[in-house]
Amino acid sequence: MTTLIKNGTVVTAGDTVKADVLIDGEQVSMIGKNLPGEGHDEVIDAQGLLLLPGGIDVHTHLELHVSDTVSSDDFFTGQKAAAFGGTTTHIDFAAQPVGGSLRQGIDERHAEAAGKVVIDYGFHLTITDLRDEVMKEIPTIINQGVTSLKLFTAYKGRMQVDDATLFRAMMTAAEHGMLIMVHAENGDVIAELTSRLLAEGKTEPKYHAVAHPALAEGEATARTIALAGIAGASLYVVHMTCEEAVEQLALGRNKGLPVMGETCTQYMFVFEDDLARPNFEGAKFVCSPPARRPKDAPILWKALADNTLQVISTDHCPFWFEGGVKGRVAGKELGKSSFHKIPNGMPGLEDRMPVMWHNGVNGGRYSANRFVEITATNPAKIFGLYPRKGTIAVGADADIVLWDPEKEHTISAKTHHMNTDYNVYEGMTVKGWPARTLLRGKSIVVGNEWRGKKGGGLFLRRRPNAEIL
Repeated sequence: MTTLIKNGTVVTAGDTVKADVLIDGEQVSMIGKNLPGEGHDEVIDAQGLLLLPGGIDVHTHLELHVSDTVSSDDFFTGQKAAAFGGTTTHIDFAAQPVGGSLRQGIDERHAEAAGKVVIDYGFHLTITDLRDEVMKEIPTIINQGVTSLKLFTAYKGRMQVDDATLFRAMMTAAEHGMLIMVHAENGDVIAELTSRLLAEGKTEPKYHAVAHPALAEGEATARTIALAGIAGASLYVVHMTCEEAVEQLALGRNKGLPVMGETCTQYMFVFEDDLARPNFEGAKFVCSPPARRPKDAPILWKALADNTLQVISTDHCPFWFEGGVKGRVAGKELGKSSFHKIPNGMPGLEDRMPVMWHNGVNGGRYSANRFVEITATNPAKIFGLYPRKGTIAVGADADIVLWDPEKEHTISAKTHHMNTDYNVYEGMTVKGWPARTLLRGKSIVVGNEWRGKKGGGLFLRRRPNAEIL
């Protein structure tokens, strides 16, 4: 089957060019001007539209079991929402069960995704219990297509690992060309501050930010970067939020260390004051690390523009605000008695591309090419998917978003496709919106119409020894 997209403007990380794109089966087979329109199974007129590589979100949490509940988007609803927002690939997390093996965690995650997936996806492996036999198992998961390991310096008593454990994992990862991902906050500091706040009766959502100070993120980021430098390990610091952390990443990169970082869309728009909204509304914005100060947003925008930060993700982890009713699983209301019981996370998988286009490209913060770089190309390169994913090129998968740069849309929970009852960007009007989303040559979203099918997504086996950007 061949599909010809005519009269569009192709935008990649490096080029912007008026061109037609011919798709043969699942891949791009030709890019050129005035390609013949006869003899194809489908011809799509992209006059006035941009052709962008499908977005890649490398930090999501679908069906995440946490805080006595589960995140409200499963692999079908979450991936469908992603497609409506122009994202065609995401990487989620498989977690090692406590006392179990890494392979067990991967197998369990495959079982949860089976039969539901509608876009392409991969897994990172979250390590929770690094016994000697688990350390020996790490290289074997490369054969499962999983080449990145996530560890935590936060969540004391649950996920937090000590420096020795983190360093051992880094040494092993470096030996086998794997990438270490770290949630960098000082879990000991957070635990102590949380205990003191609770003892003082300070339980409202706003105290979540007080318990997670920016300096605790900066300290953990610096320490993690230093350990990676000693180990010679490639490091990717997830969901960076503040000046204190970004300046440590910049310092490490200036020293030539193989360290990279991402921020998430919400950190440019949600701030500490939002956690203080009345009537428990602040719980909607509780995540870890927390929303920071308005002064941090310009620093994050600049870091995305100048490549101090390489990727924009979402950390999509939605919960119902009013959970436990109308057949819903429990949600944010679990934390009404205290901030430390609020399920951590916000929705955003569907909104990332339009929000970052409107506020980044239209806002003059970076070019359309840089937008493609941080939403698709860099994620593909860092996580071993390039050039199959992340660009529009001959031989690449035909994951293409026909983007209407003139279409305006007001974001709302009433119209989004994510399985949650609120939207972080409620009421934000954006200019720039997906008109059509193709996954491997097939249109899965056209306007407001869903054309995808359950089971249509593919698990992506990723390569080790990926690029350091």
